[in-house]
Amino acid sequence: MSKHSAVPLLRRRSTRVAGAVGAVAALGAGLTLSNVFAATPAAPKVVLPTANATFDYQIGGGYTPAKGVTAVSRDRSAKPAKGVYNVCYVNAFQAQPDVLDWWQKHHPDLILRDKNNHPVIDEDWDEALLDTSTAGKRTRLAAVVGAWVDGCAKSGFQAVELDNLDSYERSGGRLTKAHNEAFAKLLAARAHAAGLAAGQKNTVDMLPDRKKIGFDFAVAEECGEYNECGAYAKAFANRVFVIEYKNAGFRRACADFGAKLGIVQRDLDVSPRGSGGYTFRTC
Repeated sequence: MSKHSAVPLLRRRSTRVAGAVGAVAALGAGLTLSNVFAATPAAPKVVLPTANATFDYQIGGGYTPAKGVTAVSRDRSAKPAKGVYNVCYVNAFQAQPDVLDWWQKHHPDLILRDKNNHPVIDEDWDEALLDTSTAGKRTRLAAVVGAWVDGCAKSGFQAVELDNLDSYERSGGRLTKAHNEAFAKLLAARAHAAGLAAGQKNTVDMLPDRKKIGFDFAVAEECGEYNECGAYAKAFANRVFVIEYKNAGFRRACADFGAKLGIVQRDLDVSPRGSGGYTFRTC
């Protein structure tokens, strides 16, 4: 599921240069290189979500969590909710309609294209697929999407969920699972460096490679509907947030895993409270 709006901003980091300059200055003050680099701050501590958290999925718009909710997912453009574990939603593998022009202007070759040079589109969400097919393109994509991940950490989120991992299934054979796994690995490393837990969003086919990629937990849509909750639960020691949209899937998920996983039923538009069609139920 893809919900986002803000035009992406490319931010460049210069920590390596700054660190070198600082090292030279320190040596001038009589310190040794070993002392300087030993004093370099370690990466922020990554805090994993707890199993069976009471969860709310708010990527369609934030609102005050209901009493008892201990974990929330919100879009990267939103502020984290106070007093709960916050997951930052990032559409990492596709470009939403309102930012496609930005990609076309600044990075046209990072949009996956068909033989007529038209963007390959996820027709369900009208989103262009990002081109993860080469190491060079993945590195450049990681500079853009990685800046969004850094922004999640700066805003105060504790984790990030990387959506549309399965874009290769909609690529007409132009992308492979290996391409997307390689890009996901870059983003998971970026998340960890920023102090964020990295969440696998859907895609049971990636579960065998979760450790190699660097995923710490999962966000699974409709695993009750498709009888997949058990696979996620086993892979991530119950650190799984489940979103169901249909009544039958919600009932099945609660019956089988309500005491183990964080399960919520939301309306398909994940509307803010007070909107027409708003649905929020927990087990």
